[in-house]
Amino acid sequence: MDLLNTLVDKGLRRELPTREEALAVLATSDDELLDVVAAAGKVRRQWFGRRVKLNYLVNLKSGLCPEDCSYCSQRLGSKAEILKYTWLKPDDASKAAAAGVAGGAKRVCLVASGRGPTDKDVDRVSETISAIKEQNEGVEVCACLGLLSDGQAGRLRAAGADAYNHNLNTSEATYGDICTTHDFSDRVSTVQQAQAAGMSACSGLIAGMGESDGDLVDVVYALRELDPDSVPVNFLIPFEGTPLAKEWNLTPQRALRILAMVRFVCPDIEVRLAGGREVHLRSMQPLALHLVNSIFLGDYLTSEGQAGQDDLAMIEDAGFEVEGTDTTTLPEHRRPGCGGAADEPAAETTADAEAPATTVPAPSDETRRDLVSVRRRGAGTDLPPNA
Repeated sequence: MDLLNTLVDKGLRRELPTREEALAVLATSDDELLDVVAAAGKVRRQWFGRRVKLNYLVNLKSGLCPEDCSYCSQRLGSKAEILKYTWLKPDDASKAAAAGVAGGAKRVCLVASGRGPTDKDVDRVSETISAIKEQNEGVEVCACLGLLSDGQAGRLRAAGADAYNHNLNTSEATYGDICTTHDFSDRVSTVQQAQAAGMSACSGLIAGMGESDGDLVDVVYALRELDPDSVPVNFLIPFEGTPLAKEWNLTPQRALRILAMVRFVCPDIEVRLAGGREVHLRSMQPLALHLVNSIFLGDYLTSEGQAGQDDLAMIEDAGFEVEGTDTTTLPEHRRPGCGGAADEPAAETTADAEAPATTVPAPSDETRRDLVSVRRRGAGTDLPPNA
């Protein structure tokens, strides 16, 4: 297939595909799926071998968010029956993080609901970062606290935060359809503040919200322009009690095509398989390891994932290996002081490029309650975490 040969050649050279080529990946048929996975897998192995980085989420503050993001179970007005609690104490958060590290996680992601942190919140998170790093040698800590105010990124970096996560989620053109309490530029600004403070930027997307192929390509190109070190790909978890509860637009095959497209556009960036993988990929999760080089271990913020031991078994059975703390995730040319990705050839981004029409499954009339499991263990509860 000429398209895939071209994309592999470009990926191995770090040359970005055209927008038309990216759209064409999403338009491939199910009959071509294994060819698409194999092609993107060559690019993944070129830059990351067979390593899989494990990340572990600690939800520092759950629910009670004033923002109205339609996809989120913690949003303003959400009727999802999730855990709701205020800030975990630093010691409790550190204990939760230790469970993930013991399970093999290399990075701990500290997340708090809300529009953004107050200065007092930054102090609290800084204490938590210190506690985690004192007890877990070599662990990376990523903060995800919402929109940052002036000076907060620098304070988090000084406290030991290695990275900051703030996802773009969807294309700029459709952002107003999923959120009205802040806009796309606010998110871009926060990622840029984190980068300016010396933190590694982590920013990704959510697929399955009813967006078009063009929206998916647009947000991935916007991410590539921001040049984060890590791009998490989330698949919508349609929580009962949220506006998108009936948005069941994904099949396992489409989810894999989306991951392949992201890998071709972001050949040498850490692509992370994030929330919703169990819900939408299901038994085809192992195939995704040929496309991504990073996953979350165990549970997510408000939903449960598969058992941590099952994650580890899946990685081993698929012929991959867990990345250790003594290994640098990114290829050498992307590490600080090595020139980064600024010298990469520019992608052709023809605005009117279109791919052949593709059929996307229509939303189901019924909410699949059997596939969405609300988290009832770990942080904020008396039950042990899943790691």
